[in-house]
Amino acid sequence: MTKLIIQIPCYNEAETLPQTLADLPIQIDGIDAIEVLVIDDGSKDGTVDVARSLGVAHVVQQTRNRGLASTFVKGLETALELGADIIVNTDGDNQYRGSDIERLVRPICEGWADIVVGDRGVMQVAEFSPAKRRLQRLGSWVMKLASGVDTPDATSGFRALSREAALRTIILSQYSYTLESLIQAGARRMSVQYVPIQVNPSTRKSRLMRNIPDYIANSAATILRTYTMYRPLRVFLFIGGVMIAAGLVLGGRFVWYYLQGQGGGKVQSLILTAILLIAGFQSCLIGLLADLIGFNRKVLEEILYRLRRLELPGQHDRDGVAGPLDSDG
Repeated sequence: MTKLIIQIPCYNEAETLPQTLADLPIQIDGIDAIEVLVIDDGSKDGTVDVARSLGVAHVVQQTRNRGLASTFVKGLETALELGADIIVNTDGDNQYRGSDIERLVRPICEGWADIVVGDRGVMQVAEFSPAKRRLQRLGSWVMKLASGVDTPDATSGFRALSREAALRTIILSQYSYTLESLIQAGARRMSVQYVPIQVNPSTRKSRLMRNIPDYIANSAATILRTYTMYRPLRVFLFIGGVMIAAGLVLGGRFVWYYLQGQGGGKVQSLILTAILLIAGFQSCLIGLLADLIGFNRKVLEEILYRLRRLELPGQHDRDGVAGPLDSDG
């Protein structure tokens, strides 16, 4: 039996949650059971009471606000414990249309995707300001470079994950899960697909994007930190290479003037050359050490993955949903 769990992270969504729930599908071809999971992130407006009154099968209540990333992870863990074969994440503010969920899960059901993300077509979304559209486009381009995955809409939270992909997802960011999970998926060579979706008119301002500078700073920090964690050798070799190249240029400049008999006044260049070369070689060595540490991280992640599998109820009796990502990664 294939079970789909639709998880909805919520923070003060009592007004919009009824419409979000009413829009969810009750039957999808290839899916035997559809259940709804609401993860409340410390709401103060009675979101939990609304969810229960509307007959939500599973409600998880966090006593205080922990942020979107933490709530998303809590949802994945709970959905796996409930025996989900496919997990769909959507928002409680009714931004995404429930009718598009079938489009999200289809590639996973057919076995040719591990993660499917809804592409809102950010350049055509009327609610997005011109500045936000350009930022989304730039961010998607940067994410494509960082993850190695084609990402037309990197920040879309409307996504589906297979059981195996959810088991291997580890989110460390306190800001958002969207960017980190894509870089992680690219590093693990998961099959990430995008499908076009439509969005409903906005019901409120984004709580994640307070203002453009804050959004840029948090997103850039998340991308840089995650990319460095999974590609440390590339990052530090690049930094070291730039320093070494700059040092060689300055060193060559000093040699040129020295051969012309004018080296006496260029000692500062020689000192800076030495500093840059030393710092560059140190950065390269740090990259090698970080890469070796990265191998230990991969081992720990594999152990965590296997522990998660063992902790799931009835794991040995399940075939799960097959896909490009098998149990051995």
